[in-house]
Amino acid sequence: MIRSLIRMTLVFGVVMSAPFSSARAQTAAEVEGNRMERKGNAEERAANAVKAKGEGKEKKGKGLEKAGEKTDNRAAKEQGKRLERKGSAVQKEGKTRADGAKEMEKAGNKVEKAGVETKKAAAKANQEDGK
Repeated sequence: MIRSLIRMTLVFGVVMSAPFSSARAQTAAEVEGNRMERKGNAEERAANAVKAKGEGKEKKGKGLEKAGEKTDNRAAKEQGKRLERKGSAVQKEGKTRADGAKEMEKAGNKVEKAGVETKKAAAKANQEDGK
C-alpha cells in the first residue's frame, strides 16, 4: 500500500511538473548572464575580504605608531607608519577589485535581460504564427 502511494506520488509529481519545464528553459544569454553575475558576486566577496585585511593592517599600523610615540621608540613608530601605508594600499586594491566585480555583475544582468527579451520576442512571434 505504501509502495503504491509512493509510486502514485512520484507519477503525479512528474505529470504536474511537465508543463512548467518549458517555462524554466533559459536561453544561452540568460545562462551566460547568470554565470557572469555569479562570478562577479564571488569576486566581490573576495575583494571585500581583501579590503577587510587592509583595514586590519592599517589599524594595527596606527596602533604601533601610537605606541611608538608614547614610548619614544622611533623604530616602532616608523614600522607603524609603514604598516599603515601598506594596509591602505591593500585596502585600495580591494576597493578597485570590488568596483570591477560590481561592473561584471551589472554586465551579467544586462546580458541576462537581453536573453529574457529575446525569449519574450520569440514567444510572441510563435504566438503570432499560431494564429
